[in-house]
Amino acid sequence: MTQPVPNSPAANTPSPVIWSDPAREAAFHQWLSAVAPRHGLEPASLSLASADASFRRYLRLQGSQGPRIVMDAPPDKENCAPFVQVAALMAEAGLNVPQVLEWEQAMGFMLLSDLGQNTMMSVLDAAQPQAAAPLYDQASSLLVRWQQASRPDVLPAYDEALLQRELALFPDWYLAQHRQFSLGDSQRAMLSKTFDTIVRHNLAAPRVYVHRDFMARNLMLGLPDAQGVTGPLGVLDFQDAVYGPITYDIASLMRDAFLTWEEDFVLDVTVRYWQKARKAGLMDFEDWHSDFGSFYRSVEWMGLQRHLKVAGIFARLTLRDGKPRYLADTPRFIHYIRSTASRYRELGPLLRFIDQVENLQVLTGFAYGRM
Repeated sequence: MTQPVPNSPAANTPSPVIWSDPAREAAFHQWLSAVAPRHGLEPASLSLASADASFRRYLRLQGSQGPRIVMDAPPDKENCAPFVQVAALMAEAGLNVPQVLEWEQAMGFMLLSDLGQNTMMSVLDAAQPQAAAPLYDQASSLLVRWQQASRPDVLPAYDEALLQRELALFPDWYLAQHRQFSLGDSQRAMLSKTFDTIVRHNLAAPRVYVHRDFMARNLMLGLPDAQGVTGPLGVLDFQDAVYGPITYDIASLMRDAFLTWEEDFVLDVTVRYWQKARKAGLMDFEDWHSDFGSFYRSVEWMGLQRHLKVAGIFARLTLRDGKPRYLADTPRFIHYIRSTASRYRELGPLLRFIDQVENLQVLTGFAYGRM
């Protein structure tokens, strides 16, 4: 999950690049001095473009051929090969993604084309969903195009083992480390049973290419061409793509890690995506082609897996990696988890458990939408 550098009030003053490892800094400047002449780069213009939830970061350079981005990904912590592979797959599918111009694999430095400085997130206002609708329409169309290009045995499988490992982040990091909550035997058994049910629901869905973090912060506003026509949305942060449930990316898009929309808008965008996907032949599964409600229930089960996972990831980013800004967004995920759990009887024990962990006093009575 990429964290862009905020715009400075002082006319977007570039953020300086700080190096914690002098040896890596020296290696970087040696590499840059070799590639700069080939691409007309201006090394003195180097600035921080964005930081990442992982150990990657992105730097920006000006040059005679326009701005360029450098990915700084220490090879002992990050593997850049998936980024290169998925970038090629997305480009083949017609998506606007960074072009890999140079790659120093041994050191983890990569020169990329620049998709601009403005994320889709930067222009969204949760109080104005209608203004956001055209951008979400573009995003859902990109998603369908990406899914149409899917082939098995190209990307890693989003299988039961991976889904369960991700779910384990919730008890391991959110409960044990962040909340300091010790699970009893019955609670551990309940979570295990619930996780098995979630995974079973998710694995029943058709499989396609999954971006795995398809949300507004990872989509870039299109740049104007020579005639001033705005180009398509750009796609970033796709290196963790897998082959898995078709429900994942639309759940990620509409139940955003950093922005909450009203349910009416979530439903509207999701049904429009479903219509496009149905037309593209992606909804030929059980009754999904004719029943949006059946598809939407599957999206909710997939979203629940993501919300539990991300709550754990955000706790880990804070407690292990020293990035506290992420943990501030965990109440959003607890809200997502509770909202979904309140609608399904199978998830009643999970809902009661979450309320206990969060010390929430909930009035009992008729639960709207319980299925």
